[in-house]
Amino acid sequence: MKEIPLPLIKANQIGIVLFVLLSFIFQQPLFIYLLFLIQFIPLLVGTKANVFVLLAKPLIGKARLAKSDGQAAELARFNQSIAVILLGISSIAYLLGWHVWAYAASAMVAAAAIAAVLGYCVGCTIYYQYKRWKLLRERSSQ
Repeated sequence: MKEIPLPLIKANQIGIVLFVLLSFIFQQPLFIYLLFLIQFIPLLVGTKANVFVLLAKPLIGKARLAKSDGQAAELARFNQSIAVILLGISSIAYLLGWHVWAYAASAMVAAAAIAAVLGYCVGCTIYYQYKRWKLLRERSSQ
């Protein structure tokens, strides 16, 4: 199973929190639009296209990355998909002038990223429950 080193996952999460905070502080949706692109493009082409990961790699160093634990790439992709959906909703809400919805959607992404940096992965819990539901559904249909 392919894994992504946790320091790179954390760098992405910190980048998410930083951009959402900047959008709130400066009341500027441009940060959310950029963050959406920063998360969406790697979802299409892979982690190597993530700006936050590219910036963090030289700072972290190859030796530390090699020694670090990892997160399953499938799980990281699931989490990133949730973030992209919510950032997409936030972006569309900003464009429509629905600022409360825009703030709410981007705040959910930031809250999940903060929780993940602190050690609790909201997306992992959703992923586990989804897999569990899927398995139970398969078993009951047999």
